[in-house]
Amino acid sequence: MSKLPNIGTNIFSVMSKLANETGAINLSQGFPNFPVDTKLTDIIKQKADQNVHQYTPMPGSGELLAAVSGLIEKSYKRQVDTNLELLISAGATQGIFTTIMALIETGDEVIILDPSYDCYEPSVLLAGGTPVRVPLDLNFMPDWDLIESKTNSKTKLIITNNPHNPSGRVWSESDFEALETLVSKNDQMLVLSDEVYEFITFDQKHISANEREKLKNRSIITSSFGKSFHITGWKIGYVVAPEHLMAEIKKVHQFNVFSVNSVAQACLAEYISQTDVFILGEFYKEKRNLFQQLLSDSNFKLAPCQGTYFQVADYSAISSESDVAFSKTLTIKYGVASIPVSVFSANGQDDRKIRFCFAKDNDTLIKAANKLCKI
Repeated sequence: MSKLPNIGTNIFSVMSKLANETGAINLSQGFPNFPVDTKLTDIIKQKADQNVHQYTPMPGSGELLAAVSGLIEKSYKRQVDTNLELLISAGATQGIFTTIMALIETGDEVIILDPSYDCYEPSVLLAGGTPVRVPLDLNFMPDWDLIESKTNSKTKLIITNNPHNPSGRVWSESDFEALETLVSKNDQMLVLSDEVYEFITFDQKHISANEREKLKNRSIITSSFGKSFHITGWKIGYVVAPEHLMAEIKKVHQFNVFSVNSVAQACLAEYISQTDVFILGEFYKEKRNLFQQLLSDSNFKLAPCQGTYFQVADYSAISSESDVAFSKTLTIKYGVASIPVSVFSANGQDDRKIRFCFAKDNDTLIKAANKLCKI
């Protein structure tokens, strides 16, 4: 008997496999196709000959914890206790899974804002909780009245994702004020803030739960080195939480992973001080602008993109196919792979929108756009 009877292979694996089989340009799965910083590859070469190949302490190496703490203080002026409030995870997804397994019990309800990243609901189900899927509005922003109407004494957690995948929207100050009001009305409610794209915003500064005094002690924050440093295959990230919550998260982490890849930790501990994450937004803004310009004469209607490295496009002027069917047609017939947006929502709402990843070298974006403009 399956614990997840309604869960199959995720859409990212399906579309990447189809792209590989057909030779299509893969703008579906969210990973860069350009080289990582040579400073980082040089550090890897150096560390390979050093004594960094054994277990690190369970929460993470002291050097990396200190580097991450420094990054958080520089970014958000928050001082994090590396011994009590910080954990190195095997990617943000593992941090999310471990957090939910540690804090959610049978009968607890968890609010998930749709469209949402596909790891949230399975984690809640495996923990014995009840996912409560609440749709964002037509502009992919929170409807706080609707969210509050779905909240009750059983609501243990609300999962937020800002900047938002798949839409690329970024929350405003008023959204955080509404979240703070909601949490203040529900003493049992915690916030799981997925901030893996925290450094990839364009015209509006990212607001983090790290810098919200009313949220810090009620929030678990996850982030990803993979997104910030173009190393998604390393599967390494971090979790920030107040001591009383982190103690429970570590209990699960030690039996789920125990400790994260030691070489990766050693490399990142040294690299963080040698790079500037604050230029990442400008780097991806140039790619967003290029991709949008290349598609300006196409039959796709592009949605606003304020952060992440994803661009949502409306194809209703091109086809009446479902977004799942159209994504497959686009891959097989036209040679560009994308992700259908409906798969991110529990109700499968199909507004004929697909998601492209523009974390690609410019030559790839130009070739893909040339194909898309011929449709």
